[in-house]
Amino acid sequence: MNTYFSYDYPQNPFTCFSNHHINALLVLLGIYILIFLFRKKLRNPKIDIKMRYIIATALILQEISLSAWRASNGVWHPGTSLPLHLCGASIVLSAIMLINKNYTLFEINYFWGLGGAIQALLTPDIGMYGFPHYRFFQFFTSHGLILVAVLYMVFVHQYAPKHKSVWKVFGITLIYTGFIAIFNLIFNGNYLFICWKPKNGSIMDVMGPWPWYILPLGIVAIITFYIWYSPFALRSLIQRIKN
Repeated sequence: MNTYFSYDYPQNPFTCFSNHHINALLVLLGIYILIFLFRKKLRNPKIDIKMRYIIATALILQEISLSAWRASNGVWHPGTSLPLHLCGASIVLSAIMLINKNYTLFEINYFWGLGGAIQALLTPDIGMYGFPHYRFFQFFTSHGLILVAVLYMVFVHQYAPKHKSVWKVFGITLIYTGFIAIFNLIFNGNYLFICWKPKNGSIMDVMGPWPWYILPLGIVAIITFYIWYSPFALRSLIQRIKN
């Protein structure tokens, strides 16, 4: 059993789009479809509040478990182990959003969480930790639950981002990036990858050296935000045409 919680795990290294990866994606897809299909039943106040608290609790517990795993293996460090990347922040904010149904938090989670979590699930960066290691399950649980939280608010509570949400969240992202830059400097971290590029390769590799790749990242963020806003823009356009 200890093998599956160890820091070194050479037995079954993760392979992108392997059977285990695809199966994990299919399980999550099934959950998202079920939320959509049962969205009306989930609007029952008694069921809704239970579901929101269950999802929020699961988000927080899995994050605590990750810190506990890192601490038990002697690798926990404030510069690398806090939920300060966009997906990590989305985990915490999603839990709060589910509890208080705050629309601003929905806007942030929609653009941060949806974009980041989908990319992470399709191209996981978990190195050696393949199935059935703890980190395999924790990774897909954490990122999968971000999407569960966002889609729950979209399908069940009918929340939707507005056009101004794109620029509102972009402004919040810039402010957050400034805060993270100071935090990275103090704790020798690399949250948001603004101090150096990911070692395993990414789109940043074609954006030039540090610090010049940071500006194109902002442009990519705006484009990505508009891509995720486009379904709602299209829906609004169709409704205007019908009316």
